[in-house]
Amino acid sequence: MKHILLAATVLLSVSAPASARQLTIDDVTMLSRISSPAVSKDGRWLVWQQRETDLAANRGRFDLWRFDLTRKGATPEKLAAEADVNETSPQIVGDTVYFQSDKGGDDAVWAIPLAGGAPRKLTGFQGGFGGFKVAPTGDKILIWADRKPGAPSLAPAMEKKDPNAGSGRTYDQLFVRHWDSWANGNRSQLFVLPLGADGAPGDGVAITGTLIGDTPSKPFGGGEEVAWSPDGRTVYFALREAGRIEATSTNLDIFSVPADGSVAPTNLTDANDATDNFPTVSPDGRWLAWAAMARPTYEADKLTLMVRDLQTGQVRALTSGWDRSVESIAWTPDSKRILVTAQDRQENPVWSVDAASGKVARLTQQGNVTAVVPTAKGFVYAMNSLVAPDDFYVLDGKRNVRLTSVNAAKLKDIDWPTITRFNFTGANNDTVWGYAVKPAGSTGKVPIAYMVHGGPQGSSNNGWSYRWNPAVFAGAGYGLVAVDFHGSTGYGQAFTDAIRNNWGGWPLEDLQKGLAAATTKFGWLDADNACALGASYGGYMMNWFAGQWPDRFKCLVQHDGVFDARAMAYETEELWFDEWEHGGKAYYEDPQAFERWNPVNHVAKWQTPMLVITGEKDFRIPYTQGLASFTALQRRNIPSRLVVFPDENHWVLKAKNSRQWYGEVLGWLNRWTGKGAK
Repeated sequence: MKHILLAATVLLSVSAPASARQLTIDDVTMLSRISSPAVSKDGRWLVWQQRETDLAANRGRFDLWRFDLTRKGATPEKLAAEADVNETSPQIVGDTVYFQSDKGGDDAVWAIPLAGGAPRKLTGFQGGFGGFKVAPTGDKILIWADRKPGAPSLAPAMEKKDPNAGSGRTYDQLFVRHWDSWANGNRSQLFVLPLGADGAPGDGVAITGTLIGDTPSKPFGGGEEVAWSPDGRTVYFALREAGRIEATSTNLDIFSVPADGSVAPTNLTDANDATDNFPTVSPDGRWLAWAAMARPTYEADKLTLMVRDLQTGQVRALTSGWDRSVESIAWTPDSKRILVTAQDRQENPVWSVDAASGKVARLTQQGNVTAVVPTAKGFVYAMNSLVAPDDFYVLDGKRNVRLTSVNAAKLKDIDWPTITRFNFTGANNDTVWGYAVKPAGSTGKVPIAYMVHGGPQGSSNNGWSYRWNPAVFAGAGYGLVAVDFHGSTGYGQAFTDAIRNNWGGWPLEDLQKGLAAATTKFGWLDADNACALGASYGGYMMNWFAGQWPDRFKCLVQHDGVFDARAMAYETEELWFDEWEHGGKAYYEDPQAFERWNPVNHVAKWQTPMLVITGEKDFRIPYTQGLASFTALQRRNIPSRLVVFPDENHWVLKAKNSRQWYGEVLGWLNRWTGKGAK
């Protein structure tokens, strides 16, 4: 089929409850959030971490829950849920659940019987840590923690501080800062502790040798970047070696090292100068799977599923002929298939890849799958959508069964909007997809909130969001429209690549044609009453709209967007991103590539009222970009407002800040669309 859908298709239309009301950000911030599922080897127990919002403290708090997969009519029950204690990252080995807890003030690894009982503290080292993995043999614990490069163990380094020293930080090379933190000289490294009847005492032994870099990688890497061999003798990990090229390199490699640290790590993917990540060993110990990119310095290149025969060293690219990018990897218990997630036209389903032939089969359909845990009979997975936060499901043979309804009570009165997909002919004569969100119970025309996603290699997919939630905008009375312009993911690598050197070209054409297509197709959208909003690249596009499409919108909302490409090229931290996007050279080598799509060059044409939002801890698109945008607006006497969050980075994560963010954004939209403040 050339297209899955040739006409608009309703993704979800639910009859309204008797006492229907609209979804608000107050609802969203108080929802329970599930993650980190683990399933016992016998397939009986599912365990996960669940976050609840402590609004007064403006933070989340975590407990462990379990579910009996074998008992008909089973319901979730708490396994470890001590008040004012965070229990996270459950892992099951044998009949024991291992987890991370901050009881007593310092994080440690704890254990609790799978059947329930009293938790037991296993580790006592000082200095904190990022995460852990227990060996499948149950006799060792792998810890990753920030320590000084070359630290022989987890024991914190003893440093003498000069009482007369100043507060200045000094640097001799990049990274100076990364994502939301200034470099402090520490690196995330791997350490192994023996685990026995008396727990895992001591400070363990370092196993990353003389390598200098972060494993897992920063800022987002976690347990998916480290793996044990089934016999507990070998650790596999991903690491990008640090040095003067670190800020311009995407060259993560897969290393193997004995768990006792007796020899230095071996680089298994040294031949590839692009990204190699997600090392995952088959249950029989024969195969190592990982995902690999082909083009250095490109963080959004296609991730191909690779397999290495650990006996012979032979390497095969399993999905080289499949034009989708692998985002997660999990072996089935028989070591014959690999379950992966990969985006496909606004969905993020589970796929099965035959380990021998590379044949790919789709296993789930609509929805955004966020975690997959294989079992002997199928797999358990977490999934959400535009109108549903995460819950757990099981595909057991051909039966697809929902296991949990974690937020049923909190959402029982919500009258959900209707989501309708549509497509149109966009730039380059390509088919471009989007969706429209119609407020529940609306009659007549509604004003438009035109949302532009970030990335730019991202997607306005069928997924739940705690930050930019289309259902909340619909709940406020807006018809939200989103378009997956050129550069979006899930449509093949060529479509994703098309935004390079083209930031303000084809994407703008797609967005212009997409809004016209939506307002033509959906009579309930008020074409003459629209505001546009976006963050990151979407924020860049708001600045670009201001100069290139200045008479279309009643207002704009620009969050952490690029205002001046020249300043961005020198202020951001991950230089490979900005340089790749504009042709692969530094600004001083090819300034015209950056200036071609630079919003600052078109400020003289700005006229649309704009709300500017930024975070002081945002080092990806530094807050100075937002300040400059606001200055431009003010100097031109354009109605404008600036919101600065001193405690947020590129994202707004705290519950109270999220509520304030929505209050500001919806208040701005209400003001300029004539809806009036609620």
